[in-house]
Amino acid sequence: MLKDRFYYQDAYLKTFTASILHKGEDAIGRQYIVLDNTAFYPTNGGQPHDTGLINGVRVIDVEEVDGEVRHFLEKEFNSKGEVKCVVDWERRFDHMQQHAGQHILTASFVELFGFQTVSFHLGKDVVSIDLDVEDVSTDQLAAVEKLANAIILENRPIETKWDPTEDELAQFSLRKQLSVTDEIRLVIIPEFDYNGCGGTHPSSTGQVGMIKILSTERQKRQVRVHFVCGGRVLEQLGRKHEELSIASKLLSAPEDGVGNAIEKLLATNQALEKSLEDAKGALLEFEASELLVSRDGKIVAASFTDRTVQELQKLARLLVANDDSIIALLVADNEEKLQFVAARGAAVEDSMKEVSSAVLPLINGKGGGKDAFVQGGGARIMSGDEFLGRMREIVGE
Repeated sequence: MLKDRFYYQDAYLKTFTASILHKGEDAIGRQYIVLDNTAFYPTNGGQPHDTGLINGVRVIDVEEVDGEVRHFLEKEFNSKGEVKCVVDWERRFDHMQQHAGQHILTASFVELFGFQTVSFHLGKDVVSIDLDVEDVSTDQLAAVEKLANAIILENRPIETKWDPTEDELAQFSLRKQLSVTDEIRLVIIPEFDYNGCGGTHPSSTGQVGMIKILSTERQKRQVRVHFVCGGRVLEQLGRKHEELSIASKLLSAPEDGVGNAIEKLLATNQALEKSLEDAKGALLEFEASELLVSRDGKIVAASFTDRTVQELQKLARLLVANDDSIIALLVADNEEKLQFVAARGAAVEDSMKEVSSAVLPLINGKGGGKDAFVQGGGARIMSGDEFLGRMREIVGE
């Protein structure tokens, strides 16, 4: 029976002996052993499996299949008969803290706002629950976190009850409908939370330590709440303090002034970006003037290296705005591709779309635009100067 398994009899059991019932191989070729009893918890209900050692060989996965608990080992296992087993206690207790913390947080959402939890995930670093609501406010999160930590500080017992009768079930206000009809196991925090659950938990809420909500995100019509409990809170605090210390040193600001320093830095950066854009605009104006001086009849043509098509577009618009009687032909030779822009002034009737249609096949390219302004690009089959020369020929025809 489930309740006879060691991990249910005593969640704090760290070492035990057991006998090997049989060995096997799963569908993907992984070797496993089955014991006559076990304290290794198999992956179930959102809680990951335990790890540890069996006769010194590392247990890397534990699964329940067809009513038997399979222990997958890191390497081939030759032992027979009775074996000595050691549960990785640090991992087990972390899972106990996180799972119990989830019960407390979920019950707090129900208690204060009636928000139901529809799923639970216990990850390596962060735990999450999905709430069946479309939005949760900052004030609601703060209130829930406060209540959850108050329940922890009260150090209430966390009890389990197997196979309650119908009359007993009727006395409990279960948080959700039971998913099984036999071997029912209730996890109970008296006068706060009553829930059917097959996970491992500490014996009191105080051992959860604390709960900290980290963030939320929208998931379709639900809200996912990310949080940590117990030892993971200290780990998160350590990471964040380290990052804050680095930011403080880089900004030459005290830790409690990092936010203000970042705001000032962003404002300065925005001002510099605007100044840079203004400088680029002035340079383009100067470049356009220089190109107009060197015009060849009605054509202003230039080939560049490593210029963006956006810069070509801005330069072409400046050229035809400053002289409405010209055609601007600009080409950029960018590593493995050629890009071009062709523009005409208001006093010119030539169609730039015809120019584009004529030159794009030369570079297996694609482009678009209107009669007055086109752009395109393609393979670097020829040099930028050669391509510009073909464009000039077409315009001159």
